[in-house]
Amino acid sequence: MSKVIHAFYTDDDLVLEAVKEARSANYKVREVFCPFPVHGLDKAMGLKPTRLAITSFLYGLAGLAFAIWMTNYMMIVDWPQNIGGKPSFSWWQNMPSFVVVMFELTVFFAGHFMVITFYLRSRIWPFKKAENPDPRTTDDHFLMEVELEGDHDTEEITKFLSSTGAVEINILNE
Repeated sequence: MSKVIHAFYTDDDLVLEAVKEARSANYKVREVFCPFPVHGLDKAMGLKPTRLAITSFLYGLAGLAFAIWMTNYMMIVDWPQNIGGKPSFSWWQNMPSFVVVMFELTVFFAGHFMVITFYLRSRIWPFKKAENPDPRTTDDHFLMEVELEGDHDTEEITKFLSSTGAVEINILNE
């Protein structure tokens, strides 16, 4: 059975410094729950950089490819039209007319698929039960979840967390 300690803080700067101190003291910070994003907290926790920007770029490329295929099929292959005296012999000759469509579909694909990817990656879906351990973290408190491993003494870590500015410390058995 492992033990988890919940340390509550009332200030974002305090929790950021507490995470840095806890990691430098070789405590395992499992998660930090905050009512708003805290700049620099991901680096302080030692999290890897996100790869969502790469997926956004790939979704945008997919949208651009779809736009090129769609405009070529609709305006050149399926139903060629002479609009404003422009020839309809090849897609390349008409490409300037399709720039707006290509841009809009690139943004549409990137935006919509990024939202879906974010929800799936974060495991957020309709009717999902909240995983927040304490409702105060959605209002005005910050919670640092520290996992006790091996020979760490609970009294020692409680004193350490109190020295970092924790206003409340709870020890849970999992």
